[in-house]
Amino acid sequence: MTKKKILIATGGTGGHIFPAYSLAKFFIKKDFKVELTTDKRGLTFLKQDDDLRLTKINTSPLIKKNVLKLLLSLFIIFFSVINSTIFLIFNRPSIIIGMGGYSSFPVCIAAFLLRIKFVIYENNLIIGKANKFLLPFTKKVFVSYKELEGIPINYKKKIVEIGNIVREEIINSSEESKEIKSYDFMNILVLGGSQAAKIFAENLPIIFKNLQESKIPLKVFQQCQKNQTERLKNFYFNANMNCEIFNFTDDIINYYNKANLVITRSGASVLGELINIKIPFISIPLPTSADNHQFKNADFYAKKGYGYLLEEKDIKIKLYNLIASIFNDKSLTKNILSNQRQYSDKNIFRNFNTHIENILNEKN
Repeated sequence: MTKKKILIATGGTGGHIFPAYSLAKFFIKKDFKVELTTDKRGLTFLKQDDDLRLTKINTSPLIKKNVLKLLLSLFIIFFSVINSTIFLIFNRPSIIIGMGGYSSFPVCIAAFLLRIKFVIYENNLIIGKANKFLLPFTKKVFVSYKELEGIPINYKKKIVEIGNIVREEIINSSEESKEIKSYDFMNILVLGGSQAAKIFAENLPIIFKNLQESKIPLKVFQQCQKNQTERLKNFYFNANMNCEIFNFTDDIINYYNKANLVITRSGASVLGELINIKIPFISIPLPTSADNHQFKNADFYAKKGYGYLLEEKDIKIKLYNLIASIFNDKSLTKNILSNQRQYSDKNIFRNFNTHIENILNEKN
């Protein structure tokens, strides 16, 4: 019996790649033949895998800064659609799953031109530009939450609330019985997304030092860019602080298990992981994120009581007091954990599989 083939087209940031890779691994275990397309950025996060074929898509975002750059980006996108069309003619899948990001766009447009079924997935709280453009052509729009903004009313019938795609090990870890973490000692994990947050390395260490000098016991696990590693290590050493500095890692669960508070950017992928693994967090949105989507994500989670929202401009004046309050008032953490425990994405892959099978079995 010939295996059904799924192609997963994704953008190149960690927020796109990690859900796409998790989905790919799931469908491989379900005995599908799976291929994943991304750009050169995305390939840096992925390891060679005999079960998963990787293909690089060379394309461009739509650049509107000036007429010349706009025309050049349109030219690149046009030829990317042509190349994607040729690629799909010779590697025709049963269905395509578009995960958002500009490098997923030409593959999905080529799928429409070739009448290959495709769906899109959006895990942010406001739909991305590529996915929004694809709304008229896609079979379904799988979303993390029904509160998603930016979808015109005439496409609402395509929406399927599916949940957050998180790594299976995250779901398995959240299902295990764990010893309740103590908050008499702060184990603070600092994350900045797949590229790390430069401003976190510049502003957070002095705040942590001030907390320690205020007799708040803490250990810092801080992700940073490689060129910041030595400076951070030297700062914490000179301040006589307990710390562990690391660069990007695919073993993030090891750090999740050590932490009882996370300071992070507000990508949908990492926030979805944190509420599933049950760790209180302070979410600091990237102010330059497209359509301010990181603020939308952080605001949504804060209103649900899953964590705290702190804007980047307020780091220096508010972060110290917020962490001190969390340490001194244990009821704050208790309330967040209580809210998080009411949420789970343990059925995400089963839900996804059910809907994909239904679409594959449709006659048209």
